[in-house]
Amino acid sequence: MKSVTGVSSTFAAASAAGYELQMGRWSRRLAVEFLDFVGTVDGERVLDVGCGTGSLASAIANRTRRSQIHGLDLATPYIEHAAATHRDPRLRFSVGDARALAFPDHAFDRVLSLLALHFVAMPLDAIAEMRRVARPGAVVGAAVWDLRGGMVAGRLFFDTAAALDPEANAHRARNFTRPLTRPGELAMAWRSVGLLDVIETTLAIRMEYAGFDDYWAPYDGLDGPAAGHVAALTPEKRMVLKDAVRRAYLDGERDGPRSFVAVAWAAKGQVPA
Repeated sequence: MKSVTGVSSTFAAASAAGYELQMGRWSRRLAVEFLDFVGTVDGERVLDVGCGTGSLASAIANRTRRSQIHGLDLATPYIEHAAATHRDPRLRFSVGDARALAFPDHAFDRVLSLLALHFVAMPLDAIAEMRRVARPGAVVGAAVWDLRGGMVAGRLFFDTAAALDPEANAHRARNFTRPLTRPGELAMAWRSVGLLDVIETTLAIRMEYAGFDDYWAPYDGLDGPAAGHVAALTPEKRMVLKDAVRRAYLDGERDGPRSFVAVAWAAKGQVPA
């Protein structure tokens, strides 16, 4: 799948509302854990690469008083939503490519990316750009989902779909083998661009759903790695899949709230001084 705004992203991006259902509500939760890991310092100039609808940028603003935060994303609908929603004058949002950041060398005190780099085509190019625009001594950090081992909600969908359709099995394999999502890959990438004092860890949140309709809603949209598969099905196959996923979600019990663990890999390192 490709972004509606270019070929540098493998994340299907159509609407901010769709993204909020699919990922925005969870990125807001993960942003808290991520910032505890990478840190914030008041008065810094911070770049948020792959900002989506602005969850991380907003969380940084909430933790600081004088920082200037610039959010960048390839998807125009997300940037428009972020700019309209987050009116803090310290926040700026623009459309741009993570592999070719339109900023001079050493322009930022902290360069971060949350849940974006595993959807970037040729992510090492983006990581090299993040290092380039970070000043000497700056922290560069990122987090990506542990798609194969840590995403219960995602596996529920993909494993059920793969049991019904060999084509879905291929799609599942592509999703679970995205770049940087294996143990040690983020840290290796950070060291490969010359970052020092690299630390890799895992971060965890819970994805909580009010009921099956709440869980299924993103798959009826056009945003994210699974929506395209659902959209391509015939109406009959879509209903078969939805019914099978419903039975997996219910797991023999009544419909209602469910809470699934979601784990992300995270890494941080420092630009040599």
